This record gives sequence, C-alpha cells and structure tokens, in this order.
Amino acid sequence: MRIDGKVVLITGASEGLGAACAAEFASAGARLSLTARSADGLRRAGGPDVLITAGDLTLEATRRSAVEWTLDRFGRIDILINNAGVGLYRPSWSTPMHEVRRLWELNFFAALGMVQLVVPHMRARDGGTIVNVSSVAAKLALPWLPLYSASKAALASWTEALRMELRGDGIHAMLVCPGYVWTGFQRHAMGDGPPPSITQGKRFAITPEDCAEAIRRGVERDARTVLAPRSGWLLVAAAKLFPGLVEASLAKMNGTA
Repeated sequence: MRIDGKVVLITGASEGLGAACAAEFASAGARLSLTARSADGLRRAGGPDVLITAGDLTLEATRRSAVEWTLDRFGRIDILINNAGVGLYRPSWSTPMHEVRRLWELNFFAALGMVQLVVPHMRARDGGTIVNVSSVAAKLALPWLPLYSASKAALASWTEALRMELRGDGIHAMLVCPGYVWTGFQRHAMGDGPPPSITQGKRFAITPEDCAEAIRRGVERDARTVLAPRSGWLLVAAAKLFPGLVEASLAKMNGTA
C-alpha cells in the first residue's frame, strides 16, 4: 500500500510510539487524525492540518467522535492504527479487579470498539488496513507484566483471526509486537514498576522512531506481523525451542526464581 494521500487514524498519539507514528506517516504523505487523552500532546504531535480528538478511548463516545469527525473531515479512513495501551506491574494474583478491568478496557476493548466503528466504512470502500499494536509480551509472557501480557496476547490472537475474517473484503490486519521501546511506558504504567533487572537491562530497546518506521514499512508491504526490533524473533524462537530454560530465566529476572 502506498501511504501518500492515505487517511490514517492513530490512537494513543499524544506521545511515545503514537506520536512517532504520526510523524512517520506524515512524512510519507498521509493525512492524519489523532486521538488520545491529552489535547496538548496531540497538538504537539500533529501539525496545522491534523485532526485531533482528545478524550478517553475507553468511552464509546470518544471512539465514535474520533471516527465520525475523521469521516467528516476526510471522507474516509484508509488505515487505523490501534496504538493506545497501558502497562500494569503487579502480580496477577493480587491485582485489584478495577485495575484489571481498566487494563483490558484500553488494551483490548478500546481497539475492538474502534475496529467495529471503522470496518463498515472500509468494507464499503473495498479496502483498508488495520494495525493493532500488541507487544513481544504477546509471544513471550513476562512475569513482571502478567496481566499486560495476557491482554496483548488476546489482541494478537484476535488480530490474526480478524485478518482471516476480512480477507474477502480487501481489508488487511497487521499485528505489531514491539520489544522495549524508549517511551514513557514505565512511567505511565499502573502498579509498582518493573524489577531492577528490567530497568537496568533494556538489551532489546528500540527508539519509537525506529519502531514507527518498521510499522510504516510493514503497512507498505502488507506484512502479517512486525516485530521491532527484529531481534525479538530470536526471543520468540528461544521460547518455543527451550520453554523451560526461558521460563526459568524470566522468573529469575523477576526475582521469583
């Protein structure tokens, strides 16, 4: 798919990876519609011709406004990038249920809600691309982010099913599984924060700009799954080949071995 002239709707676009995606797709000639909680952040991420919708994406009213205003302004939505999400650093067995629900509302149900609003318009136009930003934690469960891992695994599984669901409609669904990205993820996450070994390690870190470029390239070539950095595939392969060894290593990093 050529990006030039396409209308791209990006969630969670006020900073971090979402803002980097805004810059990357704008540089490729896309017309942008951005949504997130922070109006100031969206204004910084966008330019004078960028449509912004500030609000809580876990609310249907915000999702509906973002989609309807985009259609009113541009007449179509070619690419939806479901990037909004939040982390949760707590043991699953002791996390308050209101935090669990907040996590799932944003990481999974908000993305599902956006797709349900956008797909009818894409089907009417016989084409489009949906990008769901999951995590390497969807492929390799992380004990310091257990419920986050579960929510991203659900997003990943659904994205793969969605691709098959929409195959006959000319709509492509792409899964993105970033590793550690240099953003404010840890600062914004719920809970007590990661173990020291994680904050000090960051071996597979990637900049949001590099990750956004990988996403843009993936959209252009109709990729099924994008792992960024690509070295993340080594972790995924190791987990499949040596599951016991990888689990023991991760438990040790988490301080629970």
